[in-house]
Amino acid sequence: MKTFLSAALLTVIAVEAQTGALEQRDPHYRLQREDKIDVQYRFTPEYNASVSVQPDGYVSLPLVGELKAAGLTLDEVTQAIRAKANITLNDPEVMVLLRDYLKPYFVLAGEVARPGRVEMHGPVTLIEAIALGGGFKDTAKRTQVVLLRKTSGEMAEVKVFDVRKLMSRSGIGEDIPVRPGDMLVVPRNGISKVEPYVRLADAGLYGLAAKYL
Repeated sequence: MKTFLSAALLTVIAVEAQTGALEQRDPHYRLQREDKIDVQYRFTPEYNASVSVQPDGYVSLPLVGELKAAGLTLDEVTQAIRAKANITLNDPEVMVLLRDYLKPYFVLAGEVARPGRVEMHGPVTLIEAIALGGGFKDTAKRTQVVLLRKTSGEMAEVKVFDVRKLMSRSGIGEDIPVRPGDMLVVPRNGISKVEPYVRLADAGLYGLAAKYL
């Protein structure tokens, strides 16, 4: 079947997905692991610090020590720091700035030109995701692209897509959006059986991806 989208058009899609949308942050953005914040004291700058949110969700700061930051807004973490600092300082004025944050991303694995983590700068569909990875290798099984999507801390949903069909004139309308945290696996050979849900256990998405390669 002749595909509806040419390689050149896929390249255009990739460029637009990367540069066509500006990142927008929720004014009530909640801190995540790996985010970086600047903590500034107006009258006692010796306690200023630039720190990252650790894997356990905490930050370690001068004067206040360990503080849970993941899941809090900037206003909430400012109030929490101020409350702890107030034990030592008299009514401190504290400002917390978001210096850098973990950008939303998906992961490509298998028979694509550039596998790995891909940052999302706007909405991305499955076909666009493949284009952002440089497109299929000649050895790719285009009719059985596996999507792994976490549904909880222990389980992941597994779906298989015929991307060759999605790229046809009749199937282009069925292209689906990719969500942050998704993993797309492009296998070399056909897959005999795919369970609709799988348990992540200790392997996680990366461990599960290996079984399809």
